[in-house]
Amino acid sequence: MLENIYTELIAEHSQAKENRRQLEHATIKERGHNPSCGDEIILELEIAGGVIKDAAFSGAGCAISQASTDMMIELMRGKTVDEARRLAELFIGMIQGEVTDDSELEELDEAAALKNISTMPARVKCATLAWHTLDTAVKHSLK
Repeated sequence: MLENIYTELIAEHSQAKENRRQLEHATIKERGHNPSCGDEIILELEIAGGVIKDAAFSGAGCAISQASTDMMIELMRGKTVDEARRLAELFIGMIQGEVTDDSELEELDEAAALKNISTMPARVKCATLAWHTLDTAVKHSLK
């Protein structure tokens, strides 16, 4: 049952088009690249007043990297930069198997469905690519 939900979410988010676009008013663009498999994204953020007003991405990669990016964007829209960084740390901790408490992971919404990737070492970088890219991008916004 859980495996079906996971598979459906990956398929749905990896093919979603809503967040796959260029932002007209992007204040930050950050490239993320996974040299081990070739996944690549360009993450664009519109940050105003310390809040992520909008986000979008372009790029190519496996279904997991694309789905994870789409889920992340949906979660981050409307969050403060500090909230976004904390959620990125939480997601990365989950994928690395360091955060396993489901009640903590509820904040990740649909992205929590990627939890089992922690048992697939070859896919960890795919799932975390966007989240590391987001963290780098928002660090730049704080300077």
